[in-house]
Order: sequence, then structure tokens, then C-alpha cells
Amino acid sequence: MTGPLRRLKAAAVNIDGVMLNDTFSPVIHHFITSRGGRYSAETERRIFSQRQADAAVVIAEAAGVDWSVERTLEVYFQERAEYLLRDPNRLLAGAVPLVGRLRGLGLRTVCYGGLDRSHFDRHLGGHTGLFDPPGYVCTNDFRPGVEEIVTEVFGLDHDEVLFIDDVARVGEHARALGVPFIGHPSDFRHGFQRQLMREAGVRHIVDSLDAIDEALIRTLDEEAEAGEVWSPQTVAAVG
Repeated sequence: MTGPLRRLKAAAVNIDGVMLNDTFSPVIHHFITSRGGRYSAETERRIFSQRQADAAVVIAEAAGVDWSVERTLEVYFQERAEYLLRDPNRLLAGAVPLVGRLRGLGLRTVCYGGLDRSHFDRHLGGHTGLFDPPGYVCTNDFRPGVEEIVTEVFGLDHDEVLFIDDVARVGEHARALGVPFIGHPSDFRHGFQRQLMREAGVRHIVDSLDAIDEALIRTLDEEAEAGEVWSPQTVAAVG
């Protein structure tokens, strides 16, 4: 496994659920179920990787509360702050080496997510040098952001940018655009992202960031070069 990659030129790595632990699924689940609502795969599909205002409408509906978007977000972020006191944001094992591998293979690499830049600076500020400019892309205004990151941030073709995310909806958009994608679903026990990724046809699903090794990245590069990133084959699940 030597030599430059043939097709991939850049990578986009999600912040929450890839670089950092998943602190959204548990809070959303508790918000809904603690108020008597039902939490399902469809609930996650309609909430995850959506604009905050759009997600708030679905969260309130699922929880059975007749609240405004502003009130829903206020209570949600208050409950999330309380959750973070018990289980703070932290770098996931293998996150920093992963970015190092991507950069080492010549990929321009950025981080992205739905929260504003301060979230990145607070938790990854000490690792800013790992990423290429602009470092972090807030996608709240254009969720899930696949098209915009590929064409506006990188100025590349769709099959030249590798996305790594914990949400199936991002994979669905990647598939529609022909963008290489690796899924890293949360291990939250009430979550449905692994199931939704399989339903979306995600071919590469990993349980750990260490599994996104040079061999797997080169496999995605070969698939991109051959135009087979999303060809109909059995979904690949690696450790």
C-alpha cells in the first residue's frame, strides 16, 4: 500500500459522533421518552442532521408538547447541558490518529457539524493544526452539508471527497451525490443509525475509528476511481 491516492483529494469528518462522543442521541431520547413520547427509527430519521429549527419541530411533536421552536430548543439545550455534567464531551479513541492518517495520505481535511464554531474551538482547539482551512464548517444553515462542503469548501467533484459521519441521513445524501462515505454509528443502545445506514445501502460501516485504516481509505479511493462507490453490493461491515 504505497503511492498517492488516485481519486480522493479531501475528507470531511463529523465532529459529534466521530471526533467526539455522541452526546445528542441520549438527550433527544430522554427528552422524548421522559414526556411519554415514542422514540423510533423514523423519529431519528426526521431529527438527526437537520437544521436545529426543523429538528425542534419534530422533537416537540414526538414528545407531545405544544411548544414553540424557541422554547423547545431552550429546554433541549438546558437538558443537554445537564447531561454533559454527567457525561462530558471527549475525544473518541482513535480520533486524532484518524485525522493524521487522512492528512498523511494527502487528503485536505476539515471537520464539520451543526453547532457553531465555538463548539469546535472548545473541544478541538488544541488540535486545530490537524485540519486544513477553514478547519471547521458549521452546517446548520445547509444540513446535512455534503453538497456544500464538496463544491463550495473544497471546490472538488463529488467522488473526490470522503465523508465520515455517524448519521445515516448524511450517507443517504452522499449516495444521491455519488460521494464516498464511511459510517461510524453511535453505540447508544436505543439508537437506530446502524440499521438506517444499512437500509440506506452504506457499504462501509465501522465500530471504531481505528478500523478506518489506510487499507480501508485506499479501498474507498479505488472504488471512487472505478466509479463504484455506491454500486449495488453487499454492505461491508468492518470492526
